[in-house]
Amino acid sequence: MIFCIEDDGNIREMMIYMLNAAGFEAVGFEDAPSFWHALQKQKPELILLDVMLPGEDGLSILKKLRSQRATEEIPIILATAKGTEYDKVMGLDLGADDYLAKPFGMMEMVSRVKAVLRRTAPKQQQKALKIGKLELNPDTYIVSVDGMRVQLTLKEYKLLRILMENPGKVFSRDDLLSLVWEVDYGGETRTVDVHVGTLRAKLGECADYIDTVRGVGYRMEATV
Repeated sequence: MIFCIEDDGNIREMMIYMLNAAGFEAVGFEDAPSFWHALQKQKPELILLDVMLPGEDGLSILKKLRSQRATEEIPIILATAKGTEYDKVMGLDLGADDYLAKPFGMMEMVSRVKAVLRRTAPKQQQKALKIGKLELNPDTYIVSVDGMRVQLTLKEYKLLRILMENPGKVFSRDDLLSLVWEVDYGGETRTVDVHVGTLRAKLGECADYIDTVRGVGYRMEATV
């Protein structure tokens, strides 16, 4: 749900129409009291907030939103009159995520809304991969053996991650060349063998987790 706070009825209706057409749910408010009343019932995904409003203005609303724990993380796009640099600077300093200079195009508004929502979307943490004493954290790129961190090169890390994400699956050398190096090495599969060798050396007691499948390639033990 997107809240649009705009006192001009024609502009407000056009904003809601374009947002709905773009696949968003949107509702409009002409002033601060109606907005605050609605906010008590529903928390929006984003707020489009005009600076020039009757009564309480947009900058005051923005300041209150950012000072309250329940609303401090809601993405906010300010609509400011063209040329009013002070309002833009104040709005960004108070925590606005973006601004639109009036008069603005409706397609630009929709594009800004999508961009802000992408930018402010919470990043989903990926689950750590663990097999026996070997652990790989996709969020931090940290690999550890029995709790001790192991320093890997980027190619070694990518190779290990592919194997750990698919325990028990056999990958040919050509498969690994394509997935890790993202190029066709034209049969130079020894590159894979060399990297598997250095990876095993760094994994120490977990080296045997990587099986050699003769005549084919490699796989990670499904259980240890």
